[in-house]
Amino acid sequence: MTAVHFDSYTEARAHLKALLDAAERGRVATVRRESAVTAFVDVERLRHHLAMVTPSRAQVLPEAGGWSVFIPGLPVAADGATFDQAIAEMIEGLREYAEDWQGRLLDAPNHRENWGLVQLISLSDDEQLHEWLVGKGR
Repeated sequence: MTAVHFDSYTEARAHLKALLDAAERGRVATVRRESAVTAFVDVERLRHHLAMVTPSRAQVLPEAGGWSVFIPGLPVAADGATFDQAIAEMIEGLREYAEDWQGRLLDAPNHRENWGLVQLISLSDDEQLHEWLVGKGR
């Protein structure tokens, strides 16, 4: 099986299994609707790719008997008495940012380029975000 493409959502709906099977296997799977073409991608493949191409750039600093975490260029920061508490707070802050982005910030000029980050946050569980923020084994 090669790439799967359907020229209408009606055709895609009639062949939904083939569309989903192609996406799950990592093949190109698209549907055209009017002038737009949408790609279907397996969530784990997309999440893994986004984690690879979107470095966290998180900076964790000891501060006033605790820890602070921030990511330069993002309006998200967190503090905690321990390193793990600060990271947990950062994960919560990232989730709030992703929700705000999807609700109202996606068209804001200073936020629209964060699409990949928001997708990564939304497709990751807390453990995956923890690993993304601080690296494996930490």
